[in-house]
Amino acid sequence: MITVRRVAVEETYPLRAKVLRNGGPPEAARVPGDDGPEVATYAATDAGGNIVGCVGLFPEAFPDLAEHPGKGWRIRGMATADGWRGQGVGAEVLQAALDHVAARGGGLVWCNARTPAAAFYARAGFVEIGEPWDDPEIGPHVRMWRAV
Repeated sequence: MITVRRVAVEETYPLRAKVLRNGGPPEAARVPGDDGPEVATYAATDAGGNIVGCVGLFPEAFPDLAEHPGKGWRIRGMATADGWRGQGVGAEVLQAALDHVAARGGGLVWCNARTPAAAFYARAGFVEIGEPWDDPEIGPHVRMWRAV
């Protein structure tokens, strides 16, 4: 059983570094704006209080649909621990982020998804836009979005 709650972003750095930065040091998981006043970070913890999933939600306009009337929210730093994938952890933290947006009047939620994660986001109602690209540090990506 897991519990999802809002946390300080620093609490997620060890998991983000392990999953998203090839096991680098926790500070390698820091991204610009992590500590912004409107940024929301959610984490899933196991029964022992260990963080097993996380997501960051940043207020940021969606560059591909600038005419969209809703506020833009970007998902960053989404990660699920080894051994917890495929058990709904990612879906629960993503739902917490979507609920956060809904509670603030809705908007457009988007991310630069690693291509292996595109099917996960598609199951949550996200659609691809634009052409895939390769980030030289972290691999192939595609941009995805959905309205909330």
